[in-house]
Amino acid sequence: MVKKHFALVAAMALMLLGTTMVVAQNGLNAPYSQYGVGTSNTPYSTPWAAAMGGVVYTQRSNTFINPYNPASYAGIGQQTFLFDMGLGIESSMLKDDATSLYDAEGSLAYIAGGFALSSWWKTAIGIMPYSQVNYRSVQPVFDPLWDTMHTTYEGFGGINRIFWGHAFNVTKNFSLGFNMNLLTGSLTRAITYSFDNSDSIAFMDSRKQKITHLRNLTFDFGAQYRADLGENYSLNAGLTVELPRTMDVTDNALMYTFVSRNNSEYMRDTIFPLDGEQGSYTSTIEQPLKIGVGLALERNNLWQVAADMTYAPWSGMKYIEKNSVNLFGTSGLAYGDNLRMALGVQWMGDRESARYISRMGYSAGFHYEQGKLRLQAVQGDPTCINEWGFGAGVMFPMRKGRSALRLTINYSSMGTVDVLRKNALLIGISVGSSDTWFMKRKYN
Repeated sequence: MVKKHFALVAAMALMLLGTTMVVAQNGLNAPYSQYGVGTSNTPYSTPWAAAMGGVVYTQRSNTFINPYNPASYAGIGQQTFLFDMGLGIESSMLKDDATSLYDAEGSLAYIAGGFALSSWWKTAIGIMPYSQVNYRSVQPVFDPLWDTMHTTYEGFGGINRIFWGHAFNVTKNFSLGFNMNLLTGSLTRAITYSFDNSDSIAFMDSRKQKITHLRNLTFDFGAQYRADLGENYSLNAGLTVELPRTMDVTDNALMYTFVSRNNSEYMRDTIFPLDGEQGSYTSTIEQPLKIGVGLALERNNLWQVAADMTYAPWSGMKYIEKNSVNLFGTSGLAYGDNLRMALGVQWMGDRESARYISRMGYSAGFHYEQGKLRLQAVQGDPTCINEWGFGAGVMFPMRKGRSALRLTINYSSMGTVDVLRKNALLIGISVGSSDTWFMKRKYN
């Protein structure tokens, strides 16, 4: 039995590592991702969470895996293997007071699996995006000396979260859990100065580029408790904690001139403007404490009303570089406390009904987030980049409730037109399947 468990974990780990690059890809132009370690649309990229408006801390099921509260793995059935995968298609509209830009992209949202190690110990392993960086903007400047110079700000890359979580049934109604998270990936940011009439003698195009490599192990903890209220109702509570952490990153900086010919670039010379701006060095990122709490009122596994709140004092976020170039520091940029609230309702379906439509599930929810970014507009005080949105979804049960197909839609609006507003529509689909494992059938 132990050998089977170990082989399963090893096989899943290899599968997850093989999908790392697929999950990390993101082609949407997201200007806000140029700050910090990028942006993330979790939990709204997870279909079952998006359908509840982002409510996650009290949720558990035998048809999906909830990495946002590791105590939820206690809901995985005995002698079963639960596989869960989600896909998403996102379309977005970027708009300021003068222009607008439309973009769309499809991606793998997550992939995960879980099973029971014993009656009181459950485990899950999976991969999902932690953050993405993808932006590009061009600012032309005319000068009679060199005609027109274009300054291009661009970045790409991402950080993935590979998690291995464990949950323990302390009592019938109380479970504890934790995740070990491997954060791994790289972020590339660059500023390019190009001239319409570059002649490679009087002046040449140049680029300042930095690649940040991150690989760190982090932990988060969770708890879930169910209190029965008579025969028909229960009150479910959830709590998660991510401890403050300091992460080491490796920066590789390079400044160089180049010439462009036939749609190709050829490096000419590297530039050393200041000591310490060239080469490889180690920096640190200090991220704050994060606390999430949730409550849900449930009736006989038929319907549920749930609410979440998340708090993280991002005003304590620090990026400390070991040279004179500040990768994440930007004039007019500051961090503030992050507060997220979500409210959701769902009809979970009547599993005992003979009618298929009655066994289907329906959900909807709303969220509001006071963002961590504070950006200085052209005029006025710094603007807090807030977000609001709503989602809805339908669950189609399969195989007598042991599997489920979920279709969800989520709309969100982030920022203001004074700085930049992003309106996004995310359509998600996920499949969760629970199969019987580690049991030899007997026949008479």
